[in-house]
Amino acid sequence: MSDLKITPLTELHRGLGAKMVPFAGYLMPVQYPMGIMKEHLHTRQKAGLFDVSHMGQVILRGDSYSAVAEAFERLIPMDVLGLPEGRQRYGVFTNDAGGIEDDLMFANRGDHLFVVVNAACKDADIARIKAALEPAITVEQVVDRALIALQGPRAEAALEALVPGVAAMRFMDVATFSYNGAELWISRSGYTGEDGYEISIPEAVTASFASALLEHPEVEPIGLGARDSLRLEGGLCLYGHDIDADTRPLEAALGWAIQKVRRPGGAREGGFPGAAKVFADLNGAAPRKRVGLRPDGRAPMREGVELFASAEGGAPIGRITSGGFGPTVGGPVAMGYVNRDYATPYTQIFGELRGKRMPVTIATLPFVAANFKR
Repeated sequence: MSDLKITPLTELHRGLGAKMVPFAGYLMPVQYPMGIMKEHLHTRQKAGLFDVSHMGQVILRGDSYSAVAEAFERLIPMDVLGLPEGRQRYGVFTNDAGGIEDDLMFANRGDHLFVVVNAACKDADIARIKAALEPAITVEQVVDRALIALQGPRAEAALEALVPGVAAMRFMDVATFSYNGAELWISRSGYTGEDGYEISIPEAVTASFASALLEHPEVEPIGLGARDSLRLEGGLCLYGHDIDADTRPLEAALGWAIQKVRRPGGAREGGFPGAAKVFADLNGAAPRKRVGLRPDGRAPMREGVELFASAEGGAPIGRITSGGFGPTVGGPVAMGYVNRDYATPYTQIFGELRGKRMPVTIATLPFVAANFKR
């Protein structure tokens, strides 16, 4: 593990008894002594602190925000130009086939665009952005800041106690605050389905800030294991599993993220890689669709399980891309892709588990309703 990168919170994780594992080139905590199940439920009920410093933080600057936004729209099918200052959106990089190269968050911070990308893709993402936008747009990878997330219904109270003013933020707001002289870039969102915040913070004060949050009686450290089960219950995609370079946005049920202005007939329609392929799916041409899945019984069905229309015979109609036990749901949950003819909620299909086909029901997503502060 000597070649793995570490985050500014690595020693804190070890001191808290975390089990550390390799993830996207980093040494990361997968769970703490509380265990994944209790960490998951604690986040749903109170507040969980996550280290997400492995993700990539990027700043794009140009002559104006509009210049940066217009340039960035050449890479993603989202409305960047129309994003108000102090707000952020979810987006995806597409390729020439309309597939998803990565998903990301982007924020209008007034004089620049702030982008957060996935850890495993960040080098390729930054290279992609630079190749497309430089030299007119300056692309700067942020290397001296960590990123943490505080998620759960008590996150607001815990963070407000240290950073007055964050309680006034609403879902997808971004703002700058101060903590002991350090500048914090805070957004109100999260990938758990719960209300919460992401905090970009200078590395030098990350450990002390995280420790101060953990002194709150309702905040506990949470590892990658519970982060995964939380986002699965929330019906949220994990790049490299539920979405990838061969998956188009409409197949992945991400059409909501493509604003009207970028669609056919919109003021700035197209202009991004694979636009024709993505637009064809808007008319129902996508042959498959990402759906929720509820396996019968108590045995989880995990990534790679093939799905069939009947209990015997026939070719596969899809496969599971994420699956496990949902602690809040109290049973196994999964997501995957099926032929669109089988994507209707409550349709019964079958998953092949250890050579035996078991009933699975198509379910609506999310499994647990989002608890964002709108």
